[in-house]
Amino acid sequence: MKYESTRGSVKGISFKDAVIMGLASDGGLLLPETIPFVGGKLADWESLSYQSLAFEIMSLYIDDIDSEALKEIITRSYATFDHKAVTPLRRLEDIHLLELFHGPTLAFKDVALQFLGNVLEHILKERGTTVNILGATSGDTGSAAIAGIRGKDNINIYIMFPEGKTSPAQELQMTSILDDNVHNIAIEGSFDDCQQLMKAVFSDLEFKEKYNLAAVNSVNWTRVLAQIVYYFSAYYQMGSPDKFDVCVPTGNFGNVFSAYIAKKMGLPIRRLIIATNENDILTQFFNTGVYQRGDVNFTHSPAMDIQVASNFERYLYYKYDKDSEKLSEFIDQFLQTGKAEIELNTKQFDDSIVAASVSNKETIETIRRIKKDLDYVVDPHTAVGLCIANRKKEPGIPMLSLSTAHPAKFDDVLALADIEATHPTLEALKGLPTRKQVMATDVDGIKSLIES
Repeated sequence: MKYESTRGSVKGISFKDAVIMGLASDGGLLLPETIPFVGGKLADWESLSYQSLAFEIMSLYIDDIDSEALKEIITRSYATFDHKAVTPLRRLEDIHLLELFHGPTLAFKDVALQFLGNVLEHILKERGTTVNILGATSGDTGSAAIAGIRGKDNINIYIMFPEGKTSPAQELQMTSILDDNVHNIAIEGSFDDCQQLMKAVFSDLEFKEKYNLAAVNSVNWTRVLAQIVYYFSAYYQMGSPDKFDVCVPTGNFGNVFSAYIAKKMGLPIRRLIIATNENDILTQFFNTGVYQRGDVNFTHSPAMDIQVASNFERYLYYKYDKDSEKLSEFIDQFLQTGKAEIELNTKQFDDSIVAASVSNKETIETIRRIKKDLDYVVDPHTAVGLCIANRKKEPGIPMLSLSTAHPAKFDDVLALADIEATHPTLEALKGLPTRKQVMATDVDGIKSLIES
């Protein structure tokens, strides 16, 4: 399997090179040249463990890592999870809820970043090289990336997060890690500012090459690949229905894009339902065809406080039938004016994706209702998904919704619903020494830190 860039100038690179490259050197996002169709194999995989299922799916996209080595990497990656099923399914009334928070940092990002950290270590050891990882996080990516990278040889990691805009627990999960190869950078701005800084640094190709920069954000294809697996796992846990809908709370489009790839591979997903908070740029697009940047609203679901969805480019690439020129025109128009528009419901853009948004008030009401009616506590991002899942469900069609983080990570939001949640992992962090560096939104400042 070879990989290509959405912008058209990078083609024919291996999986290992795609992992190291992260963001394509032409500024685009990397994708496999083909998407394997596995519809005929679904019955064969029904009884597999999560780890074995991951191997079957990942090996379709990875042909330059020995099979036994890949199996060992997968086994080691998911040995850190506290549930045998890795991503277990729970039934909430007539909604199937996929719990993705059983990893070391209690968030869905662990599913991908435990794997990515081990893959990176394998490649670097094999090549005898070192990388500097630069990442941006709205909350959970940073702690999950650090957990996957901390203490590993030949890797330094620099994580930027918006100062004061993550939950206290999320920040503590990052800043309490004092390993020499971990650097936490609190940016005085929004997550979009952090993401723009990251892209600006990566776009300096001379600097990127000199300091061997790599990405662990969802711009790295490995993140998308690892997340595809749990949609297949959920399908089997649901009893292999003929068709089902999937509701994904999202801001950066990475998680829902993994579901989109699973659908292209033959998983019988009928509709992909995007659930956003008040930062509803994706909801606007899928309802109007207008992709327009607005001001960032800081909400009760901070990991989704995003106005520029980086993985959206991958989706558009397929919907433009891999026409990099048309895609680049759309992206350039958006970057120059903050707005780009396309016609929906043509042969390129269908109605298999629907989207809706949730207010802060609805988020709290959903958390409170689920606790009262079902004696189950959800985090605010999961609540956004469940709110829309209940709104969009149809009789006779199973509905899968994603639980993206343990509720204890957002105890400040739960308090607004008069609910408490704790977790031993988070309790153990309280009172630990922390380390971070507060910086302005300045590209040169970030470069100087990496240089030093």
